[in-house]
This record gives sequence, C-alpha cells and structure tokens, in this order.
Amino acid sequence: QVQLVESGGGLVQAGGSLRLSCAASGSIFSINVMSWYRQAPGKQRDVVALITSGGITNYADSVRGRFTISRDNAKNTVYLQMDSLKPEDTAVYYCGAQGTGFYWGQGTQVTVSS
Repeated sequence: QVQLVESGGGLVQAGGSLRLSCAASGSIFSINVMSWYRQAPGKQRDVVALITSGGITNYADSVRGRFTISRDNAKNTVYLQMDSLKPEDTAVYYCGAQGTGFYWGQGTQVTVSS
C-alpha cells in the first residue's frame, strides 16, 4: 500500500504561481511513476504531468512550458510548480502513484481567478 498526501493548493490570481506537494509513504519502493492529475467540475480527470523513477518527465500540452514536475527522493515527495496560471487551470489536483497498483491522494483545490 502507498499513502499520498497533497498540499499547497489555494486561490491565486491569473498569472500567479503555486507549488503543490505530494508526500508518499508506505510501500514507496514499489513506485515506478508519480503523476499529477486534475479534474474540473463536470469534466473527467486528466493527467497533467508525470515523472518516472529515472527522472523522465512528460506534460500535457495544455501545461507544457508553464508547469514543472520534480521529485525529492530523500523526502519521498513530488512537486508540481505551476507558473503563469490561467483560470482554466482551476480544478482539484490529485497526486497519483503507479506501483503494484495505482494509488490516489485525496486531492487539493486550485482556483485561479481572472
């Protein structure tokens, strides 16, 4: 089992920045890929960014160049630095971990005002 706890969401004006954190615990040795997803009201949950155990990253087209995913292995934590935020980035952001199964965090709300 893997437990994930997100933090760092909040309200920000368009053009601003936020940094989300996802702390992992439990069977972290089994994790291959860490990812961030988001879900806006009435929409499906979509992947935003991912990072492999080897440090390879990938981003959704809608956030590439504005968001940066990184990891601190010593702290078992993954970050999502979000810059140049837009109102359309408003969503609940979820951390995900792919190990022996797929695990979700509880989510953190990000609201970007225009």
